Parts: sequence; C-alpha cells; structure tokens
Amino acid sequence: MQITHPHALLVILFVAAIAPLFNELPIKLRLPLVVLEILLGVVVGPQVLDLIAVEGSIRTLSALGMSFLFFLAGMELDFASLRGPSLNLGAAGWLISIAVALSLAYAFQAAGIVSDPLLVAVALSTTAIGTLLPILRDAGELNSEFGRFLLGAGAIGEFGPIILFSLILTGDQSVMLRSGMLATFVLIAVACSALALRLRPPKIIEALSHGLHSSSQLPVRFSMFLLGGSVVLADNFGLDLLLGAFAAGSLVGLVARGPEAESFRHKLDALGFGFLIPIFFVTSGAQMDVAGLFANASAMVRVPLFLLLLLVVRGIPVWLYRRVLPAKERYALAFYSATALPLIVVITEIGKATGRMLPENATALVGAGILSVLIFPLIAMALRSRPPSRES
Repeated sequence: MQITHPHALLVILFVAAIAPLFNELPIKLRLPLVVLEILLGVVVGPQVLDLIAVEGSIRTLSALGMSFLFFLAGMELDFASLRGPSLNLGAAGWLISIAVALSLAYAFQAAGIVSDPLLVAVALSTTAIGTLLPILRDAGELNSEFGRFLLGAGAIGEFGPIILFSLILTGDQSVMLRSGMLATFVLIAVACSALALRLRPPKIIEALSHGLHSSSQLPVRFSMFLLGGSVVLADNFGLDLLLGAFAAGSLVGLVARGPEAESFRHKLDALGFGFLIPIFFVTSGAQMDVAGLFANASAMVRVPLFLLLLLVVRGIPVWLYRRVLPAKERYALAFYSATALPLIVVITEIGKATGRMLPENATALVGAGILSVLIFPLIAMALRSRPPSRES
C-alpha cells in the first residue's frame, strides 16, 4: 500500500512543529502537548485529511519514539530519593489498583464488553508520571511532602504496568519461565547499575564531559547504545521492548544526577521531545479509529465509562494515605494518579496490532486517557490550591 502523501514524514514534522504554537495563542485554554499531537495526528491521518499512513520507515520511527519516551521516563524517576513510606505506599496502592482493575476487566469480559481483560486491566492501572512531571515542576510540588507521595505512586504506577505488560506479551511460555526471564533481566540491570556507580575512572569521566561539548557527543551516543542494547536484551529474553527502554533510562538517570548532568539531560530531552516522541504521538493519533467510535453508540459510551474506571482503579488506594495526608490532599492524589495517557496509547496500539484488543475499546481507552490528562490535573490543582483540611 502506498503512503497517501509522498512526504509523510514532512507532514508529521510539520504537525509536531505547530502543535506547541496552539498554547501560544491569546486564549485561556491550554492543552497538554501530548493531547495536541494526538488530536492533530487524527486530523492528518486517514480519518480526516488522509495525508499519512503509518507504514515502513514511519512505523520504525514511531517505535523508536515510543522507546525513547520510556527511556526518558526511566531517567526521570529517582528511586533512591523515594525510599520509605512514599515508595511503600505507592507499591501497596498499585497492587490494590491492579486487583480492582482485574476484577472489573474480567467482569466486563463476562459481559462481552472486552476481549482481553489482562490488557484492559493493565491500561486502567497506569499513571502518566512522565506527563505529570512538568505539571508538578511548574506547580512547585516536586520537593513537597505531597509531591514525594505522588512521585512514589506515579513511579510504581508506571513501572508496575510495564513489568506486567512485558509478562503478558511474552507469548505461550509458562508463567515460571516468563518470571525467570524477567528476574534474570532485572538482575542484569541491577548489576549494570551497581557497576556503573562503582566504576567511574577519572579519565573516562573526563572524556565523557569533554565529548558532551564537542561534535562527538560521546555521552549521548553511549546512552543511545545502552538504549538499543537494553531493548535487544529484553527482546532476547522474550520481554517487551518498553521494559528494556525503561531499564536503560533508569540506569542512565542513576549515573547522570546532579547539576553537572543538566546539560546532558537537556540534550536527551531535545532529541526525544524535539524529534522522536512527537512522531510516536502523531502517528498514534493517525491510527485512532475515530469514525468507528462515533459510528458505534456503545463505543462512545465506553469513553466516560473508562474515564470513571481510571479514577476508581487509581483512586481507591488513596485510602492507604489517610494517616499521612489530609482529605483534600488524598483527593488530589487520586486525580493525579488517575491521569494516564502515554502507556495507554502503547498498550492499545500493541493490543490492536496483535488482535488482542477490540478496536472500539482501544479508541475509547485512548479517548479516556486524553480526557484524564485534560481534566484530572486541573481538578487536582484546584484541590491543592485550597487550604488543607485535617479531616480523615
């Protein structure tokens, strides 16, 4: 099949370039950039203008953008600073979330609403911590007590689904074999992390620092090699490439800490958010079956249903925080934790490609994810702006 437009990549890059300009218009409405890229992807895709088709090199670049998104998400999460109650409560909360999500998903399967309850449950249990980090940074929440609890919940809310998603997609292997492969991969990643922290020869550090400001861009090249190697290693272990990308980002982020690493991080942000990641989100929008959603009344009903389920699944665990956060902060934590889009896009895209997820459910889940990014952070910020109450 021929690509509709002879320069499809140019169309995608144009969309990526103009998307940020919408938020510069003299209007009060400000949409998250991820949402704008997906919506514009719908416009240039087969559903509206039919300018691009996701195939060939475009599909390869989209997959690379998806990998880079989770590489940067892994870099952002500093697990060392999240030890203690924030991480413990986040882990316990996510276990409750996935249990609730599985119960609801299997009930919907019995009702004939979903075909693969596992994928739907994982999608409902996610938290878009990568999307929330800029919002939290702008609001000055990252260093607050509330921010630490939210980062703990968000870290597990992104890492946990990636682990479970990787296990689901490992084919027909036994659970023991899949778990063993996952454990082996994690041990290799931990060993590499320990080695990277211990072995810091001055000459190598000096060469990397010098290379960052020359045409060699040595630290960036090593990071890309590590990303590719982790993805290949995960694939050889029968795991999803997202786990490899996330592990590579965590390893790089573990080493690249402190003010001296800011320049290096900015370069990776520029490469990811300036080029590769927008391609992934624009092509994701182009592949959304919007016409099928509006043509099917039951599919349209699923958007608010899934939006409510996101809040229920990720909101119920805030009960665990009743001793450490006041009521309004717990409500804000629930809305922030229920914000989910990037991983939902990945899960639905792979679900559709493998035939494990109904197209109407995939589109409805992405629609719910878009609404969650639009609505939930605004509600959470409004709750945080009010004087806190110590009611339990």
